[in-house]
Amino acid sequence: MTTINILYASTEGNTKAFIEKLAAVAESNGDGFSARLIGNETEYANETQPYVAFVPTYLTGGTGTGPEVKEIFTNALGDYIAFGNNARYLKGVVGSGNRNFNIQFNLTAIRYGKNFDVPMIAAYELRGSKFDAEKIYNKIKPYFGE
Repeated sequence: MTTINILYASTEGNTKAFIEKLAAVAESNGDGFSARLIGNETEYANETQPYVAFVPTYLTGGTGTGPEVKEIFTNALGDYIAFGNNARYLKGVVGSGNRNFNIQFNLTAIRYGKNFDVPMIAAYELRGSKFDAEKIYNKIKPYFGE
């Protein structure tokens, strides 16, 4: 049995809803699943196990991907990952967003991947589907061994 560890940010509930779908897929495959919501109220802790971060895209400023575009609502997760040695255990990032925002779709996860030097594993739209959860489960499981 593999245990899949997830840290995530969720502002509107879309990411939380997707995490619940992902948990159901992991459990139906006989795997353990641990997910923690990281927000402004979260006390920093030292991570000791590998994890994948799930981050939605919320941006302000500009119309593209330049330096005027600022992350909003997800900064607590980024700060948590940057705390202590937590980035050492980050295996990759999964992003979400709204495809209506074109080039900015999934931009936050792409930035996290670059900032923490880990792969941007996958992306899904809004709350994702059961199919998205199955696909992403199969992509992230190898990061946790067999």
